[in-house]
Amino acid sequence: MKTQPIATLAAALAAAVLLAAAPMAQAETDKKADKTTVAKPAASKKADKPVAKSAAGKTALAKADKPVAKKKSDKPVATASRTNLKSAAANVAAGIEAAEAAMTPAELAIAERVQVGKLPCELGASVTLTADEKNPGYFNMQGKNFNYRMFPVPTSTGAIRLEDQKAGAVWLQLANKSMLMNQKLGIRLADECTSPAQLEVAQNLKLNPPVSILEALPPGVAK
Repeated sequence: MKTQPIATLAAALAAAVLLAAAPMAQAETDKKADKTTVAKPAASKKADKPVAKSAAGKTALAKADKPVAKKKSDKPVATASRTNLKSAAANVAAGIEAAEAAMTPAELAIAERVQVGKLPCELGASVTLTADEKNPGYFNMQGKNFNYRMFPVPTSTGAIRLEDQKAGAVWLQLANKSMLMNQKLGIRLADECTSPAQLEVAQNLKLNPPVSILEALPPGVAK
């Protein structure tokens, strides 16, 4: 019979079609796989590519990377000012010392006659007068609520006079007593101040009071 050879031929033909289709399907699968593989590196490259920075971002990064400029400190100025003040103070001190060293012989002669020490005054007050050993002719005077820097001033009467012109203080030394006045305030700060030598003179004056000019006039002259 002819039926069996036809069926066999059909089966063989179908097998051949399947065998031919299999390589084509595999090729399509391989192509898709290659495309997928090629696309992935492209995506990876995009991911690896750094994102473009905006202008604002670049400015911000530039400011962040740029070292911050230090503000000029005011300390050097203050230090310089302090140095100038110290220098000025030193110059003033040097000027004072120079002025004190320029005392005249007449002033030094007056200074040698000044009574120093703690001098008791009336009403329980006292004055301490000390000679400045470093600056001959100058004296430091201390008392209640005052402290003066005194120097001699010549007078026409011969009385010994010390002054602190800045404070307005005046110290007058007589033979039998001394007194301290403040010319600026117009008051007397201490009176009847006596050293041992002045106290002796004061006692002698009490025992032997000076003769009055009127009593010394000869007889017959109107008094």
